[in-house]
Amino acid sequence: MALEHAILVSLLEQPGSGYELARRFDRSIGRFWTATHQQIYRVLRRMETDGWISVEEVAQDGRPDKKVYSAAAPGRTALAAWLREPVEAETVRHELAVRIRAAAFDDPAALIPEVERHREGHAALLAHYLYGEGRDFPAPDTLDARQRLQHVVLRGGIEYERMTIAWLDDVLATLRELAPEAAAAAPSDSGTGTDGDTGTGTADPTG
Repeated sequence: MALEHAILVSLLEQPGSGYELARRFDRSIGRFWTATHQQIYRVLRRMETDGWISVEEVAQDGRPDKKVYSAAAPGRTALAAWLREPVEAETVRHELAVRIRAAAFDDPAALIPEVERHREGHAALLAHYLYGEGRDFPAPDTLDARQRLQHVVLRGGIEYERMTIAWLDDVLATLRELAPEAAAAAPSDSGTGTDGDTGTGTADPTG
């Protein structure tokens, strides 16, 4: 998937300016495809050159004219062709999961604050999604086709966050169970002398 396809979807749902598109990516499209404002403006210029989108100058009182973009026929054709392409399974790179496995060779308790931080972030995102669902889809039985498909994507995000939070709770429980075992298995340094010798525990024969 290219950024062009995400932009086409957004413009088919509702034409808008570059600023409005960037706001949509910050709020809703960003749930499944992220892009910086600079990337969006750069791709919009390329799509306009390729004829995928059309531009209308809209006058504004006291401000410069606004460029409003909408999907053009070549863009619709490109999107239809992309829709029919097979979707390859995505390769997952999960640094936190590797760190969790690495905790077996260190102190498992040391990873607890980081996992808690991740959990807080996912809990906040879940709350954001649930708020958006209540705001945008208060009556699911009355949705049209476009809204139903938007809602099903949002529901996928909600379920993913719930699954991730449940998994992180499992990770935290496991780390906390292992932490006492790791502490007990750690070599004691109580026999080390203050001057750095190994300290055998025998008295100094010189007194």
